[in-house]
Amino acid sequence: MAQMPRAAAQFEQENPKQIPMNDTVLSIRQARQADLPPLLDLYQHLAPGDQRASPELASEIFSRFLTYPGSAIFIGEIASSIVSSCTLVVVPNLTRGGSPYGLIENVVTDERFRGQGHATQLLDAATSSAWDHGCYKVMLLTGSKDSATINFYLHAGFEQTKTGFQKRRIATRKE
Repeated sequence: MAQMPRAAAQFEQENPKQIPMNDTVLSIRQARQADLPPLLDLYQHLAPGDQRASPELASEIFSRFLTYPGSAIFIGEIASSIVSSCTLVVVPNLTRGGSPYGLIENVVTDERFRGQGHATQLLDAATSSAWDHGCYKVMLLTGSKDSATINFYLHAGFEQTKTGFQKRRIATRKE
């Protein structure tokens, strides 16, 4: 099975990247327990009106999430405020010589900060972390049919090369 390097991810967590963006600085790092309340607020920009997990449940889920090696919730901050986020899950795999693969979900930017490149920077950080953990590919699904959203992911370096299917217990949200 492929060995998952940890030094790069540890360095990234302890030394967030500073990225100048339009007279502001976007700082990218991995989320911590203390980030949960503003992170849950940010998720309302992803799915307005979505049921919010209680603080206790969110803390429990986050603690369980951290047990998946290589997985992380990346946040982008400006002036100590979380303005963008995405989640990377590193999945163990028995094919490709034991190389894991990455799944990116919950890509969101506060509406007031969209169009400034923040989500692209987060996707790059998540992808880089996936490569550091030995992933042979990173996949991302979107429920959006909006051409601007599709073009955003294409511009961020993702290719539409697979057909995705899903079964849902909860109905999809409306665009």
